Amino acid sequence: MSDVPEVLFVCVHNAGRSQMAAALLAHHAQGRVQVRSAGSAPADRVNPAVVEVMDELGIDVSQEVPTKLLTEDVAASDVVITMGCGDACPIFPGKRYEDWVLDDPAGQGPDVVRRIRDEIDQRVRALLADLV
Repeated sequence: MSDVPEVLFVCVHNAGRSQMAAALLAHHAQGRVQVRSAGSAPADRVNPAVVEVMDELGIDVSQEVPTKLLTEDVAASDVVITMGCGDACPIFPGKRYEDWVLDDPAGQGPDVVRRIRDEIDQRVRALLADLV
């Protein structure tokens, strides 16, 4: 693993779970970790309920743009966290992979998305403690 670990969060649309995880890790890590996110089939925009519940924490994801997962993203990462994207993520030897089973915030209201956000936040804090 590099001096500054690189973490990639991957979900299907890169509009909910992976966006929240990336924003939360970047927020908590304060530069100690390089963070990116991507989706196997990216949406047009970040889920509005995700924007709302992240804003409650003072984290603005309103300008984030869902990004297509590229093999290069995986190759450049030390840790790859998948969230419901199945086997769309390429596997490279020597990388750390985790699959976080989380509810999908797509089509859910703020109350459900807030619960998902809080679960992601707990996992992100544990990951950060393990990395730094």
